[in-house]
Amino acid sequence: MPLVFAGVCSHAPGITGRAHLADPAVKDEFHAQFRRMGEELEAAKPEAVIVIAAEHFANFFMNNMPAYAIGMADCYEGPIEDPQWLGIQKTRVPGNAALSQRLIREVMQTVDVSYAEEWKFDHGIMVPLHFLTPKYDKAIIPVNINCQGPPLTPLHRAWAFGEALRRACDAAPERIALVGTGGISHWPATPDSGKVNWDWDREFMDRWCANDRDALLSRERYNDEATYREAGQGGFEIRTFITVAAAARGQGTVLHMKPIPIFAVTCTAATMSIQ
Repeated sequence: MPLVFAGVCSHAPGITGRAHLADPAVKDEFHAQFRRMGEELEAAKPEAVIVIAAEHFANFFMNNMPAYAIGMADCYEGPIEDPQWLGIQKTRVPGNAALSQRLIREVMQTVDVSYAEEWKFDHGIMVPLHFLTPKYDKAIIPVNINCQGPPLTPLHRAWAFGEALRRACDAAPERIALVGTGGISHWPATPDSGKVNWDWDREFMDRWCANDRDALLSRERYNDEATYREAGQGGFEIRTFITVAAAARGQGTVLHMKPIPIFAVTCTAATMSIQ
């Protein structure tokens, strides 16, 4: 069954944990568009949702940091953070171990990937699920791309990973949705927290919406040093967006993209057509 939905979104913990501190109108507009993305996902009637996130040292650390990992369990738990801090209660999230294994086997034909039968979801997955699948009634297949501990996977490899995921989804009989979560520019847990680079974000999302492979993989514009300088360490999470673009092959539509400093990120929700 072909991939039936693709999109990207922010996952900053402040989106839920500091919602009460934001301007209500600004917050409500973003949350409404986030939920609209969830409605579009629901309308695609997926049987499983692959969530590509950048895990924040909750499960993988420097003694074992895979470039790519896919969950392979029948259920997961989250959030790993304090529920009061994140604003999301702990819950069990369904998975699908058999489907995960089939996807992993297919991805492995071209891209080496680790897998984990135990996985505690952090805000990188739980914040998106809070808006996209609020009933937690969809099988979730978590995917992690290391965006935290250098050396980071090259961008062209993230693209190849997206192509491998698409091939794996197309080979499966199940209807599958794909969501990438991350930045875009942000400087989390630093004195610059709350800062964003709007021009950089807008340029990147223009290229993402156009599915401009050459621009998205530009070694000059998006090498790690340039990204760190212009978009912060949070900017490394463009890898999740690039993976979705490679898998979907279509054109993107931005539902929401505005800086919300109290959430410490340019809050983004966008979908991409499937080609």
